[in-house]
Amino acid sequence: MDGPKAQVVSETQDGAAPMPAPLERQEGPERRRTRADVLILMAGIAVAVAAVTPVFVHWLTNPPDQRLVDLEVYRDGGRAILRGAPLYEVLTQPPQLLPFTYPPFAAVLAVPFTLLSWGAAQLIWTGLIYAALVVTVCYAFRDLIRRFGRWAPLAAGVLVAAMTWLEPVRDQFRFGQVGLFLLAMCLADCCARTARWPRGMLVGLAVAIKLVPGVFLIWFLVTGRRDALGNAVLTAAAATLGGFALLPSDSADYWFGALLQGGDRTGAVDGTTNQAVQGIVARIMEEGPVRTLVWLGLAAVVAYYGYLWSRRASQAADLRTGVDSASLLMGSVAIVGLLSVALSPVGWIHHLVWMIPVIAALVGDGRDTRRCLFAFALWLLFLFPIPWWARAMAGPEDPPVSVFVGEFLRDSFGIAALVSIVLLGSWLVKRLDPRVGREDSSQREVRVGTLGP
Repeated sequence: MDGPKAQVVSETQDGAAPMPAPLERQEGPERRRTRADVLILMAGIAVAVAAVTPVFVHWLTNPPDQRLVDLEVYRDGGRAILRGAPLYEVLTQPPQLLPFTYPPFAAVLAVPFTLLSWGAAQLIWTGLIYAALVVTVCYAFRDLIRRFGRWAPLAAGVLVAAMTWLEPVRDQFRFGQVGLFLLAMCLADCCARTARWPRGMLVGLAVAIKLVPGVFLIWFLVTGRRDALGNAVLTAAAATLGGFALLPSDSADYWFGALLQGGDRTGAVDGTTNQAVQGIVARIMEEGPVRTLVWLGLAAVVAYYGYLWSRRASQAADLRTGVDSASLLMGSVAIVGLLSVALSPVGWIHHLVWMIPVIAALVGDGRDTRRCLFAFALWLLFLFPIPWWARAMAGPEDPPVSVFVGEFLRDSFGIAALVSIVLLGSWLVKRLDPRVGREDSSQREVRVGTLGP
C-alpha cells in the first residue's frame, strides 16, 4: 500500500478524542495575508539567508582547485558526452584528478551546466543545493513548523539555518554534491501526504542518477508499497535504458566495468571521511580476506536489523494518526537513508545529510522533551568536524590512550548513524506505539493546537 495508510484508530479506550488525520488543517478558512504575515515571512527568509551566506561565501571563494570539485566532475562528464570522449576515462584537472563515477544518465543531466561559465555554474548549483535543503526541511519538520501557526515561516527559516551548519550539509556546499537533491526526492516520494506524481517515481529517478537510493526499492517491498516499487523500478529502468540508447558504449563501460571497480574509483576506503561500516572496519583491520568477511558479516547484520526496524516503524505509523504517525513514518524512511550510507562501500561524511530526517523524526512536533533532547544531542554532534579533529590525536608519536580515543572519535559519525538506526527503530517505536502503554512524566498529553495566535 502506497504512503501512510489513512486508517484512523479510535482512542476511546484511553478516554481521549480521536486525533484528526494528518491531512486535516488545524486552521480555519483561508484568511487574507496581512502586513504582519509578510514581515514574518521576510524574517524567516532573512534568518535562513543569514545562516547560509557565510557558507556560500567561504566555499565560493575557496582556492580554485579546491572549489566545488564534484561539480567539476559532473561538468567534465557532460563535456565528455558533447565531444564524444570515453566518459569513464575522463579525469578532472590536477591536483584532484577525479573520475566520473555515476551512471551515464547522470552525465546527460549535467550537460546543461557545461554550457555555462564556471562562475555561473557554481552560483546556480549552490542555489539549487540551497533550494533542496529548504524542501528537505519543510518536508522533514512539517508538523513542527505547522504548530507555529502564523509564525511558521520564521520557524522554517530558523530550522533551515540550524540544518545549514551541520557538517554533512556544509560539505554538500563545499564539494558541490548531489546528496541533498537525492534526499529531497526520496523524502518527498516517501513522506508526501498527497503525491502529485506516481508514488515511487522520484525514488526511481534518484536511483538512475546514483545507485545508492536503491535501498528504498527494498523498503517499498518490505513495507508492502508494491505500486510504489513498480513505479520506481519502471522509472529507473526507463532512465537507464535511455542512457543506453544515447550512450551505448559508455553504458557498457559503466555497468560492466567502472561499477565493478568500486573503491578503486571512488577513493581509499580507510580514509577518515568514509563513515560506512567498511570504512570503520578498514581503519581497524589490515586489508585481506578476513577484513572483507568481517565487513560483509557486519553489513549483513546492520541490513537485517535496519530493514526489520524500518518495517516495524512503518507498521506502527499505520496504527497511529496525526503527528505520531508522521514521526514514525519519517523515522522509518530515515533508517533506510542511513542504511544507504552504512552499507555502501564508501559512505562519505557529506552523505550523512540523512541526519536531517533523523533529527526531525525525533523532534516530531516538539511536545516531547526527551525526544527533543536526543535530537539536540545529535544536531550538536554533527555541528563539528569531530572525525577530522580526532585524526590529529592518533599520530604515531601520540600516547596509546590518545590514539585509542582518536581512532574511536574518527568513527564518531558512522557510530552515531548506527546508534540512530537503533534509536528510531527501537526506542522511538516503543515510545509512540499504542501497544506499548508506558506513562512518562516528560511526555505531556496535550490537545492539538498551535503556538501562534
